[in-house]
Amino acid sequence: MTPPAAIIFDCDGVLVDSEIIALDAELTLLAQHGVRFDPIAYRRRFLGTAEAAFFAMLAEDVAAQGRTLPPTFRDELKARVRAEIDARLAAVPGAAAAIAAVAQPKAVASSSTAAGLERKLKRTALWDAFAPHVYSADLVAHGKPAPDIFLHAAAALAIAPGACVALEDSVNGVLAARAAGMTAYGFIGGAHCDEAAADALREAGAVDVLADWAEAEALFCQWR
Repeated sequence: MTPPAAIIFDCDGVLVDSEIIALDAELTLLAQHGVRFDPIAYRRRFLGTAEAAFFAMLAEDVAAQGRTLPPTFRDELKARVRAEIDARLAAVPGAAAAIAAVAQPKAVASSSTAAGLERKLKRTALWDAFAPHVYSADLVAHGKPAPDIFLHAAAALAIAPGACVALEDSVNGVLAARAAGMTAYGFIGGAHCDEAAADALREAGAVDVLADWAEAEALFCQWR
């Protein structure tokens, strides 16, 4: 393909290995409350969603199981996930070197909160590679799979969405990038991903799926 004019990156599960931590914490706490999900189906449904949408969708699914969660569940889950991330978070291996190989303007477009996004990128020493072009779902009306955050990032870079490539680990993220008119690449280098994830990303419309940051870096060098 023609080299893109800009590359826009998801954060969780792409730049930082936070998704495996969050998924483990979520499924464990839900099971403690008697709510169980198939891990693959859960990942496909919820991965990449913004906080408000996640809790709204979760409430629907829990009710469909004939269960209820206590009013404290949301705060309990957020506290558990944050504690685990603070203790265990690392960059996805190879991310820093691959990002350094990007010649085009770049940005982060994430479903995380602004505070959480800044904390995770600074903790993994990736903040300076993108700032000030780090954009959170807090900035837009609708989170992924709506295109809002990708359109916001493209506008901030002053580059047409159709000239941008988005790198995503979630079906919701790929759908959002495509809805924005961008070319979407899947990424399965995060610890939470497997071949089932790769197939789901292709089905959602990713033009290709990158296995890790070494493969991504080689592609970025072709686009220089």
